[in-house]
Amino acid sequence: MSETNKARLKILISGGSGFLGSKVLSELEEQCEYDVYEITRSKKMCKGSHSYNIRSFNSDTDYSSIIKNKDVVIHMAARAHITMEDVPESLVEYQEVNVEGSKNLALQASAAGVKRFIYLSSIKVLGETTTSQSPFTESSMVSPVGAYACSKLQAEDVLRDISAETGMELVIIRPPLVYGPGVKANFRSIIKLSETYFPLPFSSVCNKRSMIYLSNLVDFIIRCIHHPVAANQTFLVSDGQDVSLKELITELRSAMGRKPGLIPMPVSLFRFLGKLTGKADFIDRLVGDLQVDSSRARRLLGWAPPYTFEQGIKETVDDYIKRKK
Repeated sequence: MSETNKARLKILISGGSGFLGSKVLSELEEQCEYDVYEITRSKKMCKGSHSYNIRSFNSDTDYSSIIKNKDVVIHMAARAHITMEDVPESLVEYQEVNVEGSKNLALQASAAGVKRFIYLSSIKVLGETTTSQSPFTESSMVSPVGAYACSKLQAEDVLRDISAETGMELVIIRPPLVYGPGVKANFRSIIKLSETYFPLPFSSVCNKRSMIYLSNLVDFIIRCIHHPVAANQTFLVSDGQDVSLKELITELRSAMGRKPGLIPMPVSLFRFLGKLTGKADFIDRLVGDLQVDSSRARRLLGWAPPYTFEQGIKETVDDYIKRKK
């Protein structure tokens, strides 16, 4: 798709009420260069967008009246990663929503003449850690762990098949941990931990983990809407500044106007306690490495994150404090 076709593209977004989707919607609407349409299960409508409410994203959903005359689909709706993901009920829902639901939407999109389909996958399709190995790249061997990651990889494969058969352009984006205003789950827990006045035993944790600030990811997604080189590519993206747990806590507390307040504790002791308590996987995510090489996205698309890690953390902390008031 050429740059000259950028103006007034009709963009259909799934998952527009979520953490990432709502930011994509608001940013597209603020730019006033697109006609934005949203498919959502939520009754909440984003200002300016045309919202279509559906009951579920699955293999039976009919998008025929929604998807006609659209140029680009950005597919972010998914069954999210949860702790108890391997119970039978979750396995079925991951398959139905993340795989069959994505397949159904893509088939109807291609039949309706959609030119480009942008799919938000996950770095988890490549694995949970890069400890003692090189950073992940687009050519790294896939190694999904758990039902969520497996379903995202299956969806990627299905979408590639559809793209090859129909000619609809496909862009796959595999982000690592995304943080920003409104973030929840583990990152919000780390913010809450940083908010305490207790010394924290992380000064010896010098691991390296890639993350991406919400607004940086949104900027990249929008770049993929119209950049001709993005067609039929898979991208890994990050802030480009890998940080340790020590550096993350330090930056979070700095954004709160606080000193780091860190004390040493051997990483080996963290791992021992993880095995002792049955939380070895959680500890590895906390103190292990997970690095991605996003140089290909920067080189091919001429993209650079518009916000620094420090700016992203400051906005995230300010929003967290504001929501508490």
